[in-house]
Amino acid sequence: MKKYTVIGAVGVVVLFMLIWGGYVLFDYVFPRFFAPTDTALEQGVITEGRDIAVVASNLEVPWGLTFLPNGDMLVTERPGTLKRIDKETETVTTVDGVKHRGEGGLLGIALHPQFLENRYVYLYMTTEVEGGLRNRVMRYTYKNTTLQNPTPIIEDIPGAQFHDGGRIAFGPDEKLYITVGDALNTSAAQDPQKLNGSILRLNPDGSVPEGNPFDNPVYSYGHRNPQGLAWTENGQLWAIEHGNDAQDEVNVIEKGANYGWPVIRGNETQDNMRSPVRHSGADETWAPGGATFVNGELFFVGLRGQSVYEADVTDKEISQIKAHLRTEYGRLRSIVQGPEGGLYITTSNRDGRGRPTETDDRIIRIDSQVFEE
Repeated sequence: MKKYTVIGAVGVVVLFMLIWGGYVLFDYVFPRFFAPTDTALEQGVITEGRDIAVVASNLEVPWGLTFLPNGDMLVTERPGTLKRIDKETETVTTVDGVKHRGEGGLLGIALHPQFLENRYVYLYMTTEVEGGLRNRVMRYTYKNTTLQNPTPIIEDIPGAQFHDGGRIAFGPDEKLYITVGDALNTSAAQDPQKLNGSILRLNPDGSVPEGNPFDNPVYSYGHRNPQGLAWTENGQLWAIEHGNDAQDEVNVIEKGANYGWPVIRGNETQDNMRSPVRHSGADETWAPGGATFVNGELFFVGLRGQSVYEADVTDKEISQIKAHLRTEYGRLRSIVQGPEGGLYITTSNRDGRGRPTETDDRIIRIDSQVFEE
């Protein structure tokens, strides 16, 4: 009997240690490891006294955000749910086939340019197949708050626990652009015949458009983990991507260009490779998410940087970057301009790397004039 009592006691101790270890890892070690680095950027506005408000709360790792024509928000949550949010209610739709693991799950969202006619919604998601994780983009018909007629647009995008890319957006040319991470296969990012570490360009039905540089979906390559896409008023595409620990990048995207990963980074150069317009430096990490242009300025958000960044853009150059709202709302994933002109920002404090408050995750609305003060 004593033998079983000792075994039981040991089991209780082991269980306690596992629980305690998990608490220390997820509530103490991870948040400190992903805490903001020091910054040399000019500090911008803070919340106090400004037109900034929380418009949604208690979300579960929101990732993508877009607006329906009537002003309602559609928000993807990484565990696999799509939420429609209006001023008073939330409607939840579970998306079949999503595998939430690491940085993967239900990620980007985009509406077809003729959404009012066809009701098409596009979703980027991680799935589990024989042999491991893969990402794909699916098209649905969105009617009566339900996703109908699932149609694959592109499948077999490389997936992994980390570096899944995931941003999707329609450009001014009405083509679908998709950011793809290297999926931890760094050398594949240098092969334009592979999808790893690239920005893709497709017709809305998933076919390859005329004019793509490699006669496949790849539009640019040599990326590590791009997560922000934005176009200037004259149609120039910019992208924001995660560097390796630091040296996060802001790039001007050109058709067929090689952006160097993993061969060059930061200020390094090499023939036939593009260096970033701006990077965070070797000692600072932005861990950037989404991006948008407002009144000619490039805004993007930072996860580890916990800031709304504003880049002063002239042609294809950046003269300075300011860090707004630094550390006030924690980790920030997406930034989208709403139909009335305000900026909407999603937090990502429940992704295992932040310190969530009781009301996280949240969507913050900021009057864009705040940044003109």
